[in-house]
Amino acid sequence: MKSDQVKAGIERAPHRALFKAIGYTDQEIKRPLIGIANAANQVIPGHAHLDTVAAAVKTGIYMAGGTPIEFGTIGVCDGIAMNHTGMKYSLGSRELIADSIEIMAIAHAFDALVLVPNCDKIVPGMLMAAARLDLPAIVVSGGPMLAGEHPTCAGDKVDLISVFEAVGAVKAGRMSEEELAAIEEAACPTCGSCSGMFTANSMNCLSEAIGMALPGNGTIPAVFAARTRLAKQAGMRVVELAREGITPRQIMTPAAFRNALTVDMALGCSTNTVLHLTALAHEAGVPMGLDMINTVSGQTPHLCSLSPGGTHHIENLHRAGGISAVLKQLDAGGLIDASCITVGSATVADTIAAAVVRDDEVIRPLTRPHHATGGLAVLFGNLAPEGCVVKQTAVREEMLRHKGPARVFESEEDASRAIMAGEIRKGDVVVIRYEGPMGGPGMREMLTPTSAIAGMGLDAHVALITDGRFSGGTRGAAIGHISPEAMQGGPLAVVREGEMIAIDIPAKTISLELPGEEIENRLQSWQPPAPKITTGYMARYARQVASAAQGAIVS
Repeated sequence: MKSDQVKAGIERAPHRALFKAIGYTDQEIKRPLIGIANAANQVIPGHAHLDTVAAAVKTGIYMAGGTPIEFGTIGVCDGIAMNHTGMKYSLGSRELIADSIEIMAIAHAFDALVLVPNCDKIVPGMLMAAARLDLPAIVVSGGPMLAGEHPTCAGDKVDLISVFEAVGAVKAGRMSEEELAAIEEAACPTCGSCSGMFTANSMNCLSEAIGMALPGNGTIPAVFAARTRLAKQAGMRVVELAREGITPRQIMTPAAFRNALTVDMALGCSTNTVLHLTALAHEAGVPMGLDMINTVSGQTPHLCSLSPGGTHHIENLHRAGGISAVLKQLDAGGLIDASCITVGSATVADTIAAAVVRDDEVIRPLTRPHHATGGLAVLFGNLAPEGCVVKQTAVREEMLRHKGPARVFESEEDASRAIMAGEIRKGDVVVIRYEGPMGGPGMREMLTPTSAIAGMGLDAHVALITDGRFSGGTRGAAIGHISPEAMQGGPLAVVREGEMIAIDIPAKTISLELPGEEIENRLQSWQPPAPKITTGYMARYARQVASAAQGAIVS
């Protein structure tokens, strides 16, 4: 056992003495030592209950003959960090989470890991650590929140995005503040990751699709007893993984990444999955370029219309059969490599053999998809030579092709003020720059301006493009991750007010209607603005981070 480095032989008597100081017995010390990375805290709704999940994991580990050793990791609530300086720190926390788990696992010679995340950057950060360490590991998340009941429209559901969009409706005079307050009270009725196919649930579902979590991990609601049982099963299974020597890099193969991307397209996941899967592939040593996303999207029908692009929520997906049922539908069309292994010590084919679609409106058949192609698209052009990303299934039909004048803003705050003040007109293309990984720094999510546009009824008329990124809850013609970013001297840096921008999502193009020579002349005289943060972690992050096209990894 790897843990023999800290417990075997007379030379390790001091080490054993320290374990005994915590209360471990000789019998416990002799067993496989299983680290539990528990991201519980009392600021993220999706993490407030993770101590309960971790306790069930410990029970499972003990039942299987291992010894659980729990430690903590940080986590940021993107919703609470939204639209202020705090959001600059969210994406950067992904790297800190991966690094801290690496440190703990190596320093204490754990034999295996159970990763207990739930929300946006914590899930990919933990998966990145698993790939980097290549120790036997399994993910068991906290599970999704239930959707809320609309306070006045019986049978309708509300979620966090309903609140963000309601703010825009109030600003536009389309809703009263009293109606907003009622939606605020109803939108988040339980603990768990926010209830739509936003970033957290996207990554939890993809952890299952890529083979790093047991069936149900992506969809069993946080408040269901089945979540506790799943955690016990994960604890039992990780001890077996340690004995069998099955590690993340044996699971997260090129074929497994393609499976994950295929499920991503079928579900209509968050654009942030592009960042996180690219970064995870880097850690796993698997090549994955942005062009692969368009290839997979072009071959994969969009089967599930989940909030924010549709009316269903994760609880509906769970009742309809979950990720296993989605995989089975895709496998029937030859779109999945069912020979890939999973943490369940079975192939995907074994895992989905008994899966059943229980509601073919929530998980549609291949013959009746919502869209013929997948949820995401990568656009290229003179504004984004290295690419940019859009959730095409959440874009209104009339905005799939759009040309309009640039309304240029140097920050999210400036753009949000203009939108809320009614300064944006139908046909405009809102440009927000210097919000990328380096320029932000931290590549802030921009749910506030996109929700305001939608809430004010402008999502059928206005596009928003940025080198920043969007929440998984964003809908509309919101195009992010423009690479290279403005701070790196990308063409976005030299766009001027009123210049025409053409967007063609079906053709996968985005362009500034200027001659290439003019763009090049402007870039030659361009000078980067002063950094927005000059001390602390994010100042170091800005100096080391790569472009969004590379997953915003830190070298």
